[in-house]
Amino acid sequence: MKSILIIGMGKLGKFLAKKFSDLGDHVMVMDTNEDKINEITPLVTASRIGDATKPSVLESLGVDNFDLCVVAIRDDFQNSLQATSLLKEGGARRVLACASTEVQEKFLLRNGADGVLFPEKQVAERTAVMYSADNMFDYIELTPDYAIYEIATPKGWAGKTIREKEVRSKYNINILAVKRDGRLTPLPSAEHVFDAGERLMVMCRKSDISKFVD
Repeated sequence: MKSILIIGMGKLGKFLAKKFSDLGDHVMVMDTNEDKINEITPLVTASRIGDATKPSVLESLGVDNFDLCVVAIRDDFQNSLQATSLLKEGGARRVLACASTEVQEKFLLRNGADGVLFPEKQVAERTAVMYSADNMFDYIELTPDYAIYEIATPKGWAGKTIREKEVRSKYNINILAVKRDGRLTPLPSAEHVFDAGERLMVMCRKSDISKFVD
């Protein structure tokens, strides 16, 4: 259970607030718009009407007590940048901010953000990767070069073991888990026998995934 501060109650801010709350975290939200705060208040731990670009307002929140501070201001980049900088100056442990362009990302990182979200870009990339192949079911980016994929068992692998297929040495992938009938078996042994009806959770370079999907 963590303590989360979310600034900006637009669509993204509200979605994050609800999701963190559903996960059992303590969530405090802030926005200058009273109507937006009233709408989200029943779903979170605490709420505050205030301007995050004012140092005195953030100081009153005790931002250093939160495990994570999220700046979800999407309609005014100057305010987002200022709030990010003030949070870090105020002792915030970890600040996550939102950007629409790579230029904004650079400015946010230079002004204290520990991480940057690209909501539209990330959704678009994930959708494109998943739907560009018929036998890919999920995709999680780890780094610019590596990702985790949920794929169908490749043709010709059924009845063979992980050892027999020399999965890691020959194909440069790591099988993290096997999924069948909704049940997940983590870290299968080298003697696991592949089945055509199961899915594989694999980690590999993005450039290597084309060997397994069509």
